[in-house]
Amino acid sequence: MLSVIEILADCRLFTAVPAKSFQRLAAMARLAKFRKGQMIFRENEDCPGVYVVGKGMVRVFKTGAGGKEHVLHIVEAGGTFAEVAALGGFKVPASAEAVEATLCALLPQPLFRKALEEDHPLCLGMLSGLSLWVKHLVGLLEDVVLRDAAGRIANYLLDARRTADGAVALPSLKRYVASHLNLTSETFSRTFRRLIDAGLISIGKKNHVLIVAPERLRSVAQGILPKV
Repeated sequence: MLSVIEILADCRLFTAVPAKSFQRLAAMARLAKFRKGQMIFRENEDCPGVYVVGKGMVRVFKTGAGGKEHVLHIVEAGGTFAEVAALGGFKVPASAEAVEATLCALLPQPLFRKALEEDHPLCLGMLSGLSLWVKHLVGLLEDVVLRDAAGRIANYLLDARRTADGAVALPSLKRYVASHLNLTSETFSRTFRRLIDAGLISIGKKNHVLIVAPERLRSVAQGILPKV
C-alpha cells in the first residue's frame, strides 16, 4: 500500500512546496480508503479537508434540481479534490464518489488551515500548483465553448494521466467522461468510434485507450484537421 509521503510527493499541487513544509503536510496526513461506488462526501456538507488521490479514480459532480448529474472533473492519481473548499473554509460545493477502489491521503481541514496561517513558504509553494489548476479550468471552459465533440475527446485524452504502458485509463462507465465533456453518452460513443476508425486511438484491456497517432490527435484537438 502507498504511504502518505508517496501520495503527496506525486501530487501536482505540492510540487513547489519546500521540504520543511512538505514534512508538515506529511505529518498531518492520514490514509483514506474508499470502495468502488462509495460516496466520499455530498454537496453542501462540511469539508473534511484536502484529498489527494494515490490510487484509483474519483468523480466530482453537481446534481441539478431534477436529479441530473454533471461531472465537473475526474480525479486520478496525483490529483486533488475539495482543495478549494478547504482553502476557503466553506462547505463542499459538489459531491465526490469513488469510481473504483480508491486510496487517498487526507489533509484534515483544521490542521491544513492552521499550516497555511503559520507557514508562508507553504502558501507560496502552493500558488504554483494552484495556478496550474486554474489553467486546467480555463482549458475545460475552452473545450465546452470552442471545441466540437471530437476536439473535446481528443484534448481530454492528450491531457489525461498515462498508465505505466502509456495508455489512458477511462472509467468503466464512460458516461462520466461524456458528462465531464458536456456531451451526451450517444455523442461520446459515436465520436469515440470515429476516432478509432480513423486510426488515431485504439482500445486496450480494462478500458485503456492507446493513442496511436498523437500528432494527428493533437491536430483534431486544435481543430486543424477536417472533422473526424
